[in-house]
Amino acid sequence: MLSVREKYWRYSLFVLIAGLGLTIFAELTPFLGGLLGAVTIYVLLRRQMWFLSERRRWRRSLAASLLLGEAIFFFLVPISLIVWMVVDKIQGVALDPQSVITPVRHVAELIQQKTGYDLWSESNLQSVLGYLPRAGQWLVGGIVNFAVNLVVLLFVLYFMLIGGLRMETYCREILPFDRRAARSVMREIHMIVRSNAIVIPLLAVSQGVVAYVGYLAFGVPEPLFWGVLTCFATILPIVGTALVWLPLAAYMSLDGNWGQGVGLVMYGTLVVTQVDNLVRMVMQKKMADVHPLITIFGVFIGLSLFGFMGVIFGPLMLAMFVFCVNVFKRRYLDGLPDRELFQPGGRSGG
Repeated sequence: MLSVREKYWRYSLFVLIAGLGLTIFAELTPFLGGLLGAVTIYVLLRRQMWFLSERRRWRRSLAASLLLGEAIFFFLVPISLIVWMVVDKIQGVALDPQSVITPVRHVAELIQQKTGYDLWSESNLQSVLGYLPRAGQWLVGGIVNFAVNLVVLLFVLYFMLIGGLRMETYCREILPFDRRAARSVMREIHMIVRSNAIVIPLLAVSQGVVAYVGYLAFGVPEPLFWGVLTCFATILPIVGTALVWLPLAAYMSLDGNWGQGVGLVMYGTLVVTQVDNLVRMVMQKKMADVHPLITIFGVFIGLSLFGFMGVIFGPLMLAMFVFCVNVFKRRYLDGLPDRELFQPGGRSGG
């Protein structure tokens, strides 16, 4: 039985760890995107790092530098170019308000002709003009935040590759499970992160290409830009892409191009949306055996907590919650022995 002094030491240490941990987490919140991005890319590159350092006997610093270059070329450069394209478009709107006022006025006139309701009032115009400077400030802040998190990602990723095996061993040892359960938890984390990190970019590219073809076919202006926006919209399951093609179809219909507008709605509903649902569910179910509802609700939870990287870590967090509930149920409610806790029926996504 613990003495009063030993209890005091134990609880004081716990409070100290919890307090310092919460303080550090709060201060690191602005860099959370870079930290989570580093974890994601590390999970994708860890096998290559093991092959180069253990099988080929490369120096870990050399292998980490090579893989860092691979991450920059295959992951960060394409993402940066896409983000810069969208930012440049938004910046052009912020610097030239007339470029957005003209189409808005045109839409307002079309709505007035069709419904008799005047959207182009003085108060509405002042609201639009007052929002543009704030949009410009948000844009500048977003660029700075993206650049800082990119530097954090590269810095953290390099040291994670250098000390990855020790880091994984340490994390596995501090988990509140026995050795076998801890290995199952680590496998679960790796599979879910790899699943989301691979499926989401592939899904975004496929959705963007399919939508781009539709935009070209139905005469949407600037189809490449809207195709890129459709890529980003795929982070929202089920309804994400509709946030792009549905307003475009409505605009074309109001502009008198009813045939093209209706055709775009049908194409978006029957092709774009179905490709989204089918590819997302099939690929993630195949790669990680995660229930589709965990993926869908996990994305919504993750976006509110972690921002863009929540599309990966939201489903991970929800899957780990279900995993821990299953462990508790099978161990303490069903009374299964330890050797049967992690049979195939006990997986979180099963």
